[in-house]
Amino acid sequence: MHVDVVIIGAGAAGLMCAATAGYRGRRVLVLDHARKAGQKILMSGGGRCNFTNLNSTPNQFLSANPRFCISALKRYPPQAFLDLVERHGIEHVEKAAGQLFCAGKAKEIVDMLLTECEWAGAEVRMTTGVTTIDAIEGGYRIATDSDTITAESLVIASGGLSIPTMGATPFGYEVARQFGLEVLPTRAGLVPFTLHPDLKERLAPLAGMSIAVAATASGMRFEEPLLFTHRGLSGPAMLQISSFWQPGEPLVIDLLPGRDAAMDLAARRAARPQGTVLQYLDEHLPRRLGRVLCDWHGWSRPLQEYAQSDLQAVADALQHWAIHPAGTEGYRTAEVTLGGVDTRGLSSQTMEAQRQPGLFFIGEVVDVTGHLGGHNFQWAWASGVAAGQVV
Repeated sequence: MHVDVVIIGAGAAGLMCAATAGYRGRRVLVLDHARKAGQKILMSGGGRCNFTNLNSTPNQFLSANPRFCISALKRYPPQAFLDLVERHGIEHVEKAAGQLFCAGKAKEIVDMLLTECEWAGAEVRMTTGVTTIDAIEGGYRIATDSDTITAESLVIASGGLSIPTMGATPFGYEVARQFGLEVLPTRAGLVPFTLHPDLKERLAPLAGMSIAVAATASGMRFEEPLLFTHRGLSGPAMLQISSFWQPGEPLVIDLLPGRDAAMDLAARRAARPQGTVLQYLDEHLPRRLGRVLCDWHGWSRPLQEYAQSDLQAVADALQHWAIHPAGTEGYRTAEVTLGGVDTRGLSSQTMEAQRQPGLFFIGEVVDVTGHLGGHNFQWAWASGVAAGQVV
């Protein structure tokens, strides 16, 4: 069988690339070993898919080569994908600034992409494993577990290592290495933290509680909700900062962002000398959390018995709470994979390997990772279109 383009991976980037190339009149075949297309789309955003972020710019992406993503993102901005969504009549909601979700279910986005592929004449073949890939004159030979296909262009859209239960494998990295591209070290990103046993036990009564915090690590700071879990710390604040946190370094949490706890406590001591730290915390934090903190630190005396240095120590514990996580939950629950195919070996205009004509890498397999909030899907759409316009 011969086609113009083979795309390996029927996820967000692969399907977007397939439709784009198909509309150009290219004969496109998408291969994927999974049973269903767009599995990460289906589970994302709590099943509603945070399909883009209207405020997505290159500043929301991590890469060893930060400027690489600029071209694709500028040429296919969030509004372009939103226009596509609206043409298909998919209702959407803005849950936080710029974060767009389906009003219904994420399946609507997958159905839209599959419909676009159908209209463009691109074939999507599931439950098909790729066994070998060889460069041949004028293109590539791809052997699957059922047949052999030749194509002029080969696009790797196989994703990263996150959520292996959904079929994630290192396939894309292996192809890159096979053809001489560098693969930068990978690790789990947008992932919850695990805690050492003593801290985990101390925070166990708080499981299920969510509060607004500011989290800081490696010079980055995010003000988002934190969620206490039975395993450790999760929620948007923790997922965001996990992409920047390095093992062994502290994670600093401000439980009262926007306040000056030392000034608050000093003013309260002057106004209500018999008042307590717990009474102050009750006004700003859930009571269960205030009790855990007061029991932990022994904050039980009336405020009049606290010197100014004592109040400062209380404030520091509340607003500069330094935690040393045991680690993260890893790829098992990570939303993305940091690192991947080194962009210095790819064209930022087309996603093509600079030293291997006709070979393209798009989406999560590439060393471009977005912040939480729809940015990673925007990279999938933009990189897919960039390759689809030239394959």
